[in-house]
Amino acid sequence: MKVILLENIGKIGSIGEIIDVKRGYARNYLISQKKALFASKKNIEEVDKIKKELGKKDLERKKLAKEISDKIQNKTFDIKKLSTENKELYGSVKPTEISNLIMSKENLEIKSSLIQPTKEIKSLGKFKVIVSLHTEVQFSIFINVLPEEEKA
Repeated sequence: MKVILLENIGKIGSIGEIIDVKRGYARNYLISQKKALFASKKNIEEVDKIKKELGKKDLERKKLAKEISDKIQNKTFDIKKLSTENKELYGSVKPTEISNLIMSKENLEIKSSLIQPTKEIKSLGKFKVIVSLHTEVQFSIFINVLPEEEKA
């Protein structure tokens, strides 16, 4: 199915580009999230008209992502979790928890879907986490998992 992209999407294409994707991906993700339109003649003409505006919006998103990146890039966030004697966690630290931690410490809202730990966080220690706020803005933060003191 041919669609016209309304924003830059990593590994897929850039604004205004007409690409061929699977029907389910187009319907269920690209079009439903307003990231693309069906590639009809009418839509192609319309996108050509609003291409500059879309480019400006994308630049604003990139600028905002860069500002956030400059604020928290390479910062270390501490999180306390219950652990065993072997320094293993009961469960793991999920991107949602990391997102909430950043919100509480830095007052910045970052969707959990944009947060990717380099490996699963299932033990105590320091872990690198990659945050992708824009196709061109990626940075890393560190999560320091500390043992939570048991209540007597």
